[in-house]
Amino acid sequence: MSENVYAVSEKYGELPCPARFDVPGSSLCTFKTGGPVKLLAEPENEEQLSAALRLFGGDCLILGKGSNILIPDEGLDVPVIRLSGGFCEVSVSGCTVTAGAGAMLRDVCAAAYENSLTGAEFAYGIPGSVGGAVYMNAGAYDGEMAFITASVRMTDRRGNVTEVPGDLCGFGYRKSLFKSVGGVILGAKFALARGDKDAIKARMDELLNRRRTSQPLEFPSAGSTFKRPEGHYAGRLIEDAGLKGLSVGGAKVSEKHAGFIINAGNATSADVRELIEKVIDAVKRDSGVTLEPEVILL
Repeated sequence: MSENVYAVSEKYGELPCPARFDVPGSSLCTFKTGGPVKLLAEPENEEQLSAALRLFGGDCLILGKGSNILIPDEGLDVPVIRLSGGFCEVSVSGCTVTAGAGAMLRDVCAAAYENSLTGAEFAYGIPGSVGGAVYMNAGAYDGEMAFITASVRMTDRRGNVTEVPGDLCGFGYRKSLFKSVGGVILGAKFALARGDKDAIKARMDELLNRRRTSQPLEFPSAGSTFKRPEGHYAGRLIEDAGLKGLSVGGAKVSEKHAGFIINAGNATSADVRELIEKVIDAVKRDSGVTLEPEVILL
């Protein structure tokens, strides 16, 4: 076995990056549900990632911090790639914050604050990775990734690396170019502005406090379960339909914020999925609006 081999898979043979087997899906997503992930590969640099992509071909799933997905109870047989190591680094040069796709958004916000840079405060408290946030154009409190993304570094499944300017990323409400091109986000550069450090900290604290007081952060969830329908708010539609507190097994519509489906205790992914369907049907009957899940149902 060569020195750069980290593990051996029965199906794929020698693996070119750190990997784990039969990892509980509940440990990989914020819903805390889901069956075992048969193979979790965690490349630490672009060379390892390219090698893993070549080995797995198109038969693999790219995972961020699992804050917007539902892993099925039967688990995942396809290899899952989650970026680690160097992909989690954050650096600052002038008014630009450069972050690997595996870095947490909170680390970007912290680096911006430490360097008196404003513009990323809206992302403080969003429990996702840079790659996941760019992929879905995450946003909150009148801000979104599209507003600050200067460029995105990505690779296709063959290892060809491209730098995509922010204005060509196809950002829209909870969507981006990267949802359709089938590549892997490696990192991004965020263009911020000089600001007052105390004001930046005050805004971050204000938004975090708003989250804590209005959202059920004490329970596992994937944040807002549904996309915002045009001209409406999903949480208000769900509340108006009398669905607060509705439950299926251990899954429940939060009584604190109806836009959240939470794991109130020992929920299964099937519980969550069934409750999502019940909410969609009930809201459609009550208001005529068809809700669309924001959570990715694997």
